[in-house]
Formats: sequence, C-alpha cells, structure tokens
Amino acid sequence: QVQLVESGGGLVQSGGSLRLSCAAPGFISIASFTIYNVQWYRQPPGKPRESVASLSAAGTAEYLHSVQGRFTIARVNDKRTVYLEMNSLTPEDTAVYYCHIERSRGRSYELWGQGTQVTVSS
Repeated sequence: QVQLVESGGGLVQSGGSLRLSCAAPGFISIASFTIYNVQWYRQPPGKPRESVASLSAAGTAEYLHSVQGRFTIARVNDKRTVYLEMNSLTPEDTAVYYCHIERSRGRSYELWGQGTQVTVSS
C-alpha cells in the first residue's frame, strides 16, 4: 500500500518544539505535487482524528483553533515534502500525527502517512 513517509515525531517537554516531515512517493512528480492540497491530522489517545492544519494548492492555510499561532504548515514542492512546525507544545498536543494529500483537481487521488507519535510531557 502506497503511503506518505512521515518523520520527526518523538518525546518533548512541555513548551518544546518539534518539526514533522512528510514526503510524497517518487511517482508523484514535482509538477503534479503542486496541485495537491496537503493536511496534517492528529488522533489523541481515546479520541477521534481531527484536522490540525491544511494548506491548499493555492497557498491558503487553515488551523485548528487550539494550535493557531503555535503550529505552522509549510510545503516545499521541489522536494514533494510537507512540514508541520510545532512550537510551545503542551500535553494536550500528545497524539499520533498523520499527513494527508489529495489532488485539488482532475482525477481524485489521495494518500495518507503511516502516522508518527508525538508525546509532550508535563
């Protein structure tokens, strides 16, 4: 099963920072990657998955209210990679984080990452 490759999760103390990365597979060309909308989701323990941040192909970013001002989503199309910069982390940010991409036009196609654990200790 084709997946996005995530990295960067781990254990961090409250107030700390982490940067998550998510790389698209090689069969998605740089030109194709530019038309994908990209998102980060997270699933806290015992809770449903929620959208954390999204970045459209046109460059519009949206954030979950509780992470606004602390998290930043970015993409480097030449590397076919999506990032999530997370600052001022709190224990409430503890979750498995997933990246997701979907084509914004043309034939529908989407991919998910395998998930990376982020644990914030108090």
